Amino acid sequence: MDEFSVDSLKAGMVFSETVFIEGDNILVSAGEAIRQKDIDRLVTWGVTSVKSEGKPVVPAPEKKPHSTMITLTEVQENTGVYRSYIELIERVDKVFTEIADGENSEPRAIDNITRQLLQAVREHRNSMVGFILGGKVMGLQLAKSSVNTAILSALIATELKQPNHKVMNTAIGALLHDVGMLRLPKELISKKGGLSPMEFQRMQAHPLFAYRIVTREFDFGEEIGMIVLQHHERWDGEGYPRKTAGTAIDLGARILSVVDAFEAMVSQKSYRNSMIGYQAMKNLLSDNSRRFDPNILKAFIQTMGIYPIGSIILLNNGALARVTEVHGNAPLRPKIQILIDENGQTVEGEQIDLLKDKKVFISRAVDPKDVAK
Repeated sequence: MDEFSVDSLKAGMVFSETVFIEGDNILVSAGEAIRQKDIDRLVTWGVTSVKSEGKPVVPAPEKKPHSTMITLTEVQENTGVYRSYIELIERVDKVFTEIADGENSEPRAIDNITRQLLQAVREHRNSMVGFILGGKVMGLQLAKSSVNTAILSALIATELKQPNHKVMNTAIGALLHDVGMLRLPKELISKKGGLSPMEFQRMQAHPLFAYRIVTREFDFGEEIGMIVLQHHERWDGEGYPRKTAGTAIDLGARILSVVDAFEAMVSQKSYRNSMIGYQAMKNLLSDNSRRFDPNILKAFIQTMGIYPIGSIILLNNGALARVTEVHGNAPLRPKIQILIDENGQTVEGEQIDLLKDKKVFISRAVDPKDVAK
């Protein structure tokens, strides 16, 4: 890889290949413009250079998307809620960087991040859930995944009427559930394609590493430790690392198991594209009590709906809409915002509650990438 000084980077600069910070941490993907705040962040972190296998290129003239195809990020990236979401990811990434570098991280930092996250979820529930499907955060994949799973875990724990301290512990466990990955070889984590049996066995050690980090380095108690240790255990006892089954698995770990699977399916990876929320829900519903606690899965569906917030859907009248709110007792009849009406005309955010308007119903879910095309 070639090395480029941070001083040489300019806002709007585009590289032909992915640009990395200190190893496998992605700054921007190939073809994505570097933003001034990306450069400012590097300066703040004391990073002096980045690496890429590509070269700076002149980007093609930007084509403005149709006004109704504006992404959630473009609409809300200047709002306080979205900035809070990005800040959470950046703060978690800073903690992860300290862990990877062998530095001591204060448990208080995780406590403060978790409190900020829970407050954002309480005050802006629908927006925070919508960012999981509709937000566009490039790089910081581990931190983003951790924040997303913490948001969903907190919602499920609340749906199950867990006391506040249990919700807090579940969210902390979700934030830290994959820190064991930071103790695995980078070439194993970044490998594209399938893992060999030996590599998969090494990968299965990450919950054990996470448990040690959480209980020894952060000095959190066993309750949080068991959440991270058992989040890959299965309801049928075929999980790892100890093949624990059923209710012997910690409740927080059972919650995390469901939301971690969902978040993994809807997030784009280096080796595959992301899945639309509706398809991810269908996959979860087909589990048949193999991987997941049926009661946790039921609470997840009641919280998220069959068409999760942020999903793009086609209505029976031909209109295109985005899901903005779900009804727990009617997961197929969410509240929606019309993007294009039945006449093919752009509308100014008309809101419809499908639970009240019985004439309109969802025909199918639509992949936003197909809509953009």
